[in-house]
Amino acid sequence: MPAATVQTADRPPPPRTPPAPRSERAASDFAPLLADLKAARLMDRRPGYYLRVITVNLLLFAATWAAVLWLGNTWWQLLLAVPVALFSARATFVGHDAGHRQIGGSHRTHRAMSLLHGNLMNGMSAGWWNAKHNKHHANPNHRDKDPDVAVGVLVWDADQTGGRRGLAGWLTRHQARLFFPLLLLEGLNLKVNGVVDLRNRTRRERLVEGSLMALHFAAYASLLLVAMSPAKALVFVLVHHALFGLHLGAVFAPNHKGMPMPEPGVPWDHLRRQVLTSRNVRGGPITDWMLGGLNYQIEHHLVPSMPRGNLRKARPIVRAHCARLGVAYAETGLVESYRQALAHMHAVGAPLRAAHRRGRGGGRMG
Repeated sequence: MPAATVQTADRPPPPRTPPAPRSERAASDFAPLLADLKAARLMDRRPGYYLRVITVNLLLFAATWAAVLWLGNTWWQLLLAVPVALFSARATFVGHDAGHRQIGGSHRTHRAMSLLHGNLMNGMSAGWWNAKHNKHHANPNHRDKDPDVAVGVLVWDADQTGGRRGLAGWLTRHQARLFFPLLLLEGLNLKVNGVVDLRNRTRRERLVEGSLMALHFAAYASLLLVAMSPAKALVFVLVHHALFGLHLGAVFAPNHKGMPMPEPGVPWDHLRRQVLTSRNVRGGPITDWMLGGLNYQIEHHLVPSMPRGNLRKARPIVRAHCARLGVAYAETGLVESYRQALAHMHAVGAPLRAAHRRGRGGGRMG
């Protein structure tokens, strides 16, 4: 068998790689891996794990808000926006898992967990998030099918830079250095997108999701205005959501940015589509906790319904399977993962920077 190609921290991977030939063998490469994961009981439900995770986070979340009220009207309350953002992000991890049906054995359980941790605790639409995220999982890093690499404020491929002028062009030219500052707006952006998307839900979904989101916003505003002055409340909201967005962005940014992007119209089998477009982040218990265990992104993408707490245990099995097949398994450290992602974003903006320099030079000559 050919030896595995393991992507290390030496250099970022190329933006695209040619797909493996689609054959009966390639199409069945995932089946023995899934059998190995089932034999290791890594696909089994973990109710005790989720009971512990959910209970601890809810208690810490409630205790933090109790501390906000206990402190009274003081600028020291703003320090508590940090743990509020942290435990808000932990709640989204549980909502994420519910969307992938990792927690229980019924649709009703997962729907309830999604609504609790998304709509009620965070004011985010579970329906909008799940629809968007499932499209991403079906075709990760595909320019035409993955909403996470669609053209927006930022772009992820040189082919997406055409016609980017004015403010859009300036953003693309500088998008690598602007990436983390822009994440400070992501917390508010997630809520706005969820509210706007309610019009795309059924009447029943609008009623349920809209009511829970309205309850969240009412409770959130009431708590802040009871605990502090309006000026402090506004600053608290901005700090909370800035750190919330930054934390979520820091978790998800290393997973796919700068990894190969499948060419439109060229089919990849499931294993290669998920492994080649994903990057794992190495680390110990602290890294695993801060990234919610989603730093094992290859394993998560291969089997989204696997309980998040089992991803670390699945890693050696998946890595060995990729080694037998000669499929590249990308893994690097946390800082290097950000460097690779930002280097890719910087490279995408290179043509616009060159054109901008030529334009400025031509203007001076004229």
